[in-house]
Amino acid sequence: MAGKSTPMLLVTANVGSIFEDPSVMLKIWTKEFLGTVARLDPKFVALHCQEVGGKNYERSMKHVEHFVRLLMTSEELRLFDKVRVYLDEDFSSVEKFTALGNFYFIHESVSDALIWDFKASNFVPVMEKEFHSGNIEDVPTKEKSKFPQEFFPELKWSRKGFLRTRWMLNGSVFDLINIHLFHDASNFVAMESFPSAYSKNRRRALEYTLDRFQNDKYENVPFFLFGDFNFRTDTHGVVKKLAEGLDMVRVERNGAEVNECGSKGDDCRDGGDQTTLQYRDGDSQVVLSLGKKEFKHLNHQNIFLGADSQWLKKFDLELEHFKSRISEFPVTFPPSYPFEEEEDDIQMEGSSSEGTKDCLMGAGCRYMQTRCPSWCDRVLMSPSAKNVINQNSEDCYLEYGVIGKNACMGDHKPIYLGFHMIHCDEASVP
Repeated sequence: MAGKSTPMLLVTANVGSIFEDPSVMLKIWTKEFLGTVARLDPKFVALHCQEVGGKNYERSMKHVEHFVRLLMTSEELRLFDKVRVYLDEDFSSVEKFTALGNFYFIHESVSDALIWDFKASNFVPVMEKEFHSGNIEDVPTKEKSKFPQEFFPELKWSRKGFLRTRWMLNGSVFDLINIHLFHDASNFVAMESFPSAYSKNRRRALEYTLDRFQNDKYENVPFFLFGDFNFRTDTHGVVKKLAEGLDMVRVERNGAEVNECGSKGDDCRDGGDQTTLQYRDGDSQVVLSLGKKEFKHLNHQNIFLGADSQWLKKFDLELEHFKSRISEFPVTFPPSYPFEEEEDDIQMEGSSSEGTKDCLMGAGCRYMQTRCPSWCDRVLMSPSAKNVINQNSEDCYLEYGVIGKNACMGDHKPIYLGFHMIHCDEASVP
């Protein structure tokens, strides 16, 4: 007989691009998210957003308010009578602004819910609905930090950091941490080696975060770390595989072919912004084309989304360095980034294959040809966190997947983990 447990839904979503066309995208996005809530029927929902408001927060603030309103007034969340929202909106503070947003919805059937006060170092009851926005530095029920400036590539500030809350739900204590790590700025730099310079920056920031939680003054508890890690596939290895048997030619912006580099072409990879590396077959057809912000294969969608696209997963290596400290459930979904953002109907090339039939004519089912598709968005957890998840009952769902598979959700697809959290008296947490 199954012990007591609470159905949970954890979601991470980089929502930056949906604010570029909010009149269309906000409605689509919320519909897909709320559809997942309705299907799984969780009693605790945690939504961690990155890049809230998009590139121009000042211009998008009214759209952020509309986004929050869509969620708070939805029928799917009507019975969630306890809410906590934390929106870091103070874009005037360059040293502290992260553009992170944490949303927590607790169903009326959950009577035992407390949240940690980081200043008083004690739990406080979660009652009614609280909304914290603007400058949230002094809100005691969250911990927020931007990464130290020396961690940022070229010491340039960007909106990267973490936002943590701590909960006690039916006796089980755990942390929920929203995180946003650094992106890849150039394909040329990313393809030089693995780990790339960008990967090393992400590793350093994540190690800093994990060490901070392990060594701070608060008790170590199970944690779920979900956000946009910007983990990228081993671009060096991917290019090597895709370029097998091809010749590389370096092409300048004016179309001039500078030199033929052969199959390896290491001397061609120092190309600037206006350089393209073309990998050609024996008929001089361009099969793969790379630029600073271009990653284009002749059969792009089928290579990365087709029936045999799981080949890419073996190049998903950035998490390996942390496998003793954090883990995730098996990944069976396609890379979460970078999807096309246009809401239109485009037929996928070669779409007759069995593996791509779900994406026929579906907007948001095609990758942009800018970066190598990667699993940037993840739901990770500490080893002890797995002990509070019910993995042995047929009555308790355990799903790790993507939201809006066939819908246009922006350049990042939201990723979710649905599970049942075991109550404290049933769990074994070291």
